[in-house]
Amino acid sequence: MGQDIKNLVDFLTSPTLYFIEFTLAIVFALKFRAFFTKKSVITAFFVVMTVFFVWAFGDPNFNRIITKPDNIPIIILLATVVYFSWLSLRRAYINDELIKKGEPTVEASMGKQRVFTWPDLVYSELIFLVLFTAVLIVWSIEITAPIEEPAASARTPNPSKAPWYFLGLQELLVYFDPWLAGVLLPSFIIVGLCAIPYIDVNPKGNGYYTFEERKFAVAFFWVGFLLFWVSFVILGTFLRGPNWSFFGPFEYWDLHKLEPMVNVDLATYFWTGMLDMARPTNPIIREMPGFVSLFIFFVVIPKALEKPLMNKLFNGDRAHLIRYHVMMQLLLWFALIPIKMLLRWTVSLKYIVGIPEWFFNV
Repeated sequence: MGQDIKNLVDFLTSPTLYFIEFTLAIVFALKFRAFFTKKSVITAFFVVMTVFFVWAFGDPNFNRIITKPDNIPIIILLATVVYFSWLSLRRAYINDELIKKGEPTVEASMGKQRVFTWPDLVYSELIFLVLFTAVLIVWSIEITAPIEEPAASARTPNPSKAPWYFLGLQELLVYFDPWLAGVLLPSFIIVGLCAIPYIDVNPKGNGYYTFEERKFAVAFFWVGFLLFWVSFVILGTFLRGPNWSFFGPFEYWDLHKLEPMVNVDLATYFWTGMLDMARPTNPIIREMPGFVSLFIFFVVIPKALEKPLMNKLFNGDRAHLIRYHVMMQLLLWFALIPIKMLLRWTVSLKYIVGIPEWFFNV
């Protein structure tokens, strides 16, 4: 029975299922927030996860991953992310219900209760500072620092992993060229964050938690933060093993496990697979299916969705047309990440456009 459960967990954490499950969890949490924001639900979740961890701790493979010194803070990070994400959604749900009744929000009610910075706030900060320092001292004594021997070019760790906060970028390098994964996509993230105040002109939701008044903003943040950052941290920390292969939580990290590299470009699928002919030597003609696909994705789709989305987000005001197209381009680059990942996992697609002669691969 125990081994069957372990096999099931390893199966459910395969990359495609893992990504779909994580996505569905976010969708269901936001859609049915009236249920998921109950205290009993979050309590039951942590009880079940605690029981699972206690039971799984006896497995040597699971134990080896969880007890690595540099993985322990990530487990704490994930627990706090779950709790505070739930707390923010609960506060938003409560405020939305109060607004429907015509009553002030929780934050508006709390604003009437004022306290002094000194001594109330400073005393609280001092107490937590002392407690946190004590915890760090005990931690540093009980857990060995994960410091390895000096780096040597002839001997590299396997797997070689970036710090936890860069695991997302390291995962993107599997699916995109370095200029895309390491330069262009991170730049779009920074530009997108800077552009938020100019794209999202909704004045509601300032100073209080809400979901109903900021559905798009909250949902997009949850997807971006939880799905494309937290899930990548979990993926890179616990599910990526030697040779950067996928391993289940209860699977032995076998150094000799090699996944066959059968990834092919879209041009190969089109010319060889569909038309049963040799690929053209001219790179422009050869990669024409990829160029057409990208044109449809980045040009046709925004134009096709222009009217319905403009009516929904900007009340049909054409003055916001530039704002809409900037938003769509950022969103489509954002959407290209999961699309490319799923295509790699399901049909072994390597590049939509692959021109190594020009060092241009998408």
